[in-house]
Amino acid sequence: MMNRYENPRIPSEARVRYLDGDYQVETPGTFVRCAVTGTAIPLDELKYWSVELQEAYVDAHASMKRYQQTQK
Repeated sequence: MMNRYENPRIPSEARVRYLDGDYQVETPGTFVRCAVTGTAIPLDELKYWSVELQEAYVDAHASMKRYQQTQK
């Protein structure tokens, strides 16, 4: 089960700890930012992240791009 805080009237950035297959919200908010594109990702749409880098990604393409950047 994912922890999330949603208040549609006040969009705010959450602070999240990324785990294997799940995440924990450390500071409540409605979204996180993609580490590659800077795009706001609503917490209920968050599907891609790196446990090792503790980063969120907007989609599989952004996730793969970061993986390639960190493997050089």
